[in-house]
Amino acid sequence: MASVPPAQDAAATHPVTPAPPASTTIPAEHVAQPGSFLSSVFGDNPYFQAGFGLMGMGVGLTVLRQGLVWGTTALRRRMLVSLEINNKDRSYEWFLAWMSRQNQVAQQSARVPWVRSHQLSVETIVEQRKNGSSSALFNLVAGPGTHYFNFRGAWMQVKRERETRSMQLMSGVPWETVTLTALSRDRFLFPQLLAEARDLAMRGNEGKLVVHTAWGIEWKPFGQPRRKRPLQSVVLEPGVSSRIETDIKAFLDRRKWYADRGIPYRRGYLLYGPPGSGKTSFIQALAGSLSYDICLLNLSERGMTDDKLFHLLSNAPERSFILIEDIDAAFNKRVQTSEDGYQSSITFSGFLNALDGVASGEERIIFMTTNHLEKLDPALIRPGRVDLAQVIDDASPAQARLLFNQFYGGSFKVTGLSDDAVQAMASELHDIVSDELSAGKRVSMAALQGHFILHEAKDALASCRDLFARRLNS
Repeated sequence: MASVPPAQDAAATHPVTPAPPASTTIPAEHVAQPGSFLSSVFGDNPYFQAGFGLMGMGVGLTVLRQGLVWGTTALRRRMLVSLEINNKDRSYEWFLAWMSRQNQVAQQSARVPWVRSHQLSVETIVEQRKNGSSSALFNLVAGPGTHYFNFRGAWMQVKRERETRSMQLMSGVPWETVTLTALSRDRFLFPQLLAEARDLAMRGNEGKLVVHTAWGIEWKPFGQPRRKRPLQSVVLEPGVSSRIETDIKAFLDRRKWYADRGIPYRRGYLLYGPPGSGKTSFIQALAGSLSYDICLLNLSERGMTDDKLFHLLSNAPERSFILIEDIDAAFNKRVQTSEDGYQSSITFSGFLNALDGVASGEERIIFMTTNHLEKLDPALIRPGRVDLAQVIDDASPAQARLLFNQFYGGSFKVTGLSDDAVQAMASELHDIVSDELSAGKRVSMAALQGHFILHEAKDALASCRDLFARRLNS
């Protein structure tokens, strides 16, 4: 029977690997894992679990955001400069017209659009001609929104904003603003840009007459600027035109003379006479010759009040005549009220005070016209309100001859007619008008002008006597 070897002998035959020391053994739950620090701080923190930690993080993020906003604002203030233009300022229309012109030039030259924008507005310009024809032009301009353009090497931002929830009280037009933004170093370009826009607008009116009308309590241009009419094209009785022109030029040259003597610097003119005698035409031609505009004031306009009249007369555009036509018809009824309660006429006393009262403006030239001088109140035509009254009458023999020469003489002479023949016919017309006047018959200059437009020289002379008869029967 075999004997079993002793235990020590087995251990000696198969040696056993010694176990590691107890100090080097690390439990699995204590092995370091990623995020264990954050987990110990936020996961096991009772204050964080109670919400204080989240609140602290929110406060920190808010402070960071406010700091970024403040820093951006401070940086913007130091690096950028803005210029605001509202639509009550004249430069507002000048700037928009300037932008439109730049786009037109770019389109005509097939270049890249000058204004970088995806928000456009259309401006339609309709031209109505005297012969009845018309044409329409469409301009695409920058609409409400944000746009960018380059001016003399500097990029600028244009922000056009429209307030649709509120309107201008009198005109009903929404309030609008245009804000130009550029780098602070380019701020010197703003005056140059506005000057260029102004010069472009002035060039468009150069050699033309601008007629303004009352729009609420403001003066606005009416229609397109008109070509200036030569002063000599309005044929008046010899000496009449030069008398008025000399008087108004003397007034314009004596500003300091008025100031030194404490006299209000204003002048009033009254032109009276029958219809068609050339009163309004002469005023337009005189304004054009002096490079003045005309402000057409309608005293019977709906909503016109004494206060509104004071404001309009005191804020007329510079270098303009204020024209009030048919002054005799303005006060047939002192106050007229429409069904909705609006007054459609001012009071006579209010009008007199506006002309030369305490609140009346200065540096003002007023022209009034009437067909019936006898209907005017003496208080209206006294010196100080009317400084020069001049009759513009029906055609005189001298006027008729001069008008005939303007139509058919000189460069307008009809082929086959000599200068002597034209002068002979003009003298014959002179005699015809003289004879008809002796017989108590009259003809207006407007009637003669219309007659000459329709007929050649010989036919006009042969049938001109019929004009006097039609004048009497009208």
